[in-house]
Amino acid sequence: PIDAWPDWLRVLALSVVASPHPMTLRLLPDLATLFNAALTPMLGQRAEQALGAPFTEIWPELADELAPLFRDVIAGETVRKENLPLWLTRNGFEELAHWSLAYSPVRDPEGRVVGILSVVSETTAQVKAQAAIERANESLAFEVENAVRALAARDAAERQQELLKTELVHRMKNMLAVISAMVTHSIKGAATLEQAATATAARLAAYARVQEVFSDDAWSNADLSEVVRVALEPHTAGMAARVATAGPELRLGARHALGIALAVHELATNALKYGALANDSGRVEIGWAAAGECFEFTWHESGGPPVAEPAATGFGSVLTDRVVPAYFSGAAVRQYGPAGLCYTLRGMIQEEP
Repeated sequence: PIDAWPDWLRVLALSVVASPHPMTLRLLPDLATLFNAALTPMLGQRAEQALGAPFTEIWPELADELAPLFRDVIAGETVRKENLPLWLTRNGFEELAHWSLAYSPVRDPEGRVVGILSVVSETTAQVKAQAAIERANESLAFEVENAVRALAARDAAERQQELLKTELVHRMKNMLAVISAMVTHSIKGAATLEQAATATAARLAAYARVQEVFSDDAWSNADLSEVVRVALEPHTAGMAARVATAGPELRLGARHALGIALAVHELATNALKYGALANDSGRVEIGWAAAGECFEFTWHESGGPPVAEPAATGFGSVLTDRVVPAYFSGAAVRQYGPAGLCYTLRGMIQEEP
C-alpha cells in the first residue's frame, strides 16, 4: 500500500510519475518496477502487466544483457549508454530496438542503495534514419565515382550507355545461371528428349513471367503470397508438392515486394542447384508473420543433400543477407544445419510514401 511507503519513496515516485520524460524506478531486492505514462508506449503490450512486476518478468530476454549494468549501479556507479541495441519482444514479436539509457542509484536517507532510477529514450527511429543516410551517402558516392570515371572518357550520353550495358551484363549473368540450372534439372528428370524439351520450355516461360512482374505497377500493392508464388514458379515446375507456404494475407509496397522476390529467387536457385530441390525427396517450407510493422520471413529446407556453410560467399549471399534486409531496416540469419538450410529475415514493413 502506498500509505505504508516511507516519505522519501513517495516523493521520488511522484516525481517519476510527474516527469514528461520516460522514466522507471526499480526497487531492490527484485527490481520491482514503477514507470510513468511517458514510458508506457515503449512497453507495448507488456505495459498492462508491468506495473510493480520484477524486471526479469517484464523483460526476461534482457535480464542477462542488462545484469552487468544493474550490478554497477547497485554498487553505487552511474551508467550511461547511447543507442544501445537490444533484441526484445513487446508486441508478441521479436524486434531490434535502440535505446539511450541513464541509470543512477537510488539511496534511502541512510545512504544505502535501495533501487535504480532509469531515464530512457528510444532511439530506434534516429538510428534507422542515420543508417538510411549512410546508405544513401554510400550509394551517392558510388554513383559519383562512376560518373567521374565515365566523364574522363565519354560524354553524358555514352556514360549512360555504359551504365546500362553494365547492368545488362549483370542481369544476363544471373539469368544464364538460373536458366542453366533449369535446363539441367529438366533433362535430369525427363525420360525422353521430348519431355525434357517440354519441361525446359515451361520453366523458361515461367522465368520470363517473373521478369515481367518486376516491372508491373501492381507491385506497388502486392499480396505477399502472390509475390512468393510468382518468384518460385520458374524453379518449382513439377515440384509444387515439395514446397509449402504459410502466412497471413499481407500487402507489400514495391520495395518490400521486390526484396522478398529477390530473396526467394536466390534461395530457390541455390535449393535447385545444391539444396532441398536438387534431389527427389527434399522439401522447402516458407512462412511469414507480421505484428504491426514488425515482419518475419523464413525459408526452411529439409530432406535434401547434406549442406555446409560455403568457404566463400558470392553476390547471391550478399543480396539475401545484406541488400534485402536493408529494404526492411532489419537483419537476416542463415544457418546450415543437418536437416538443411534455414534462412530467417526480420525487419519492419513501414508504410511506403
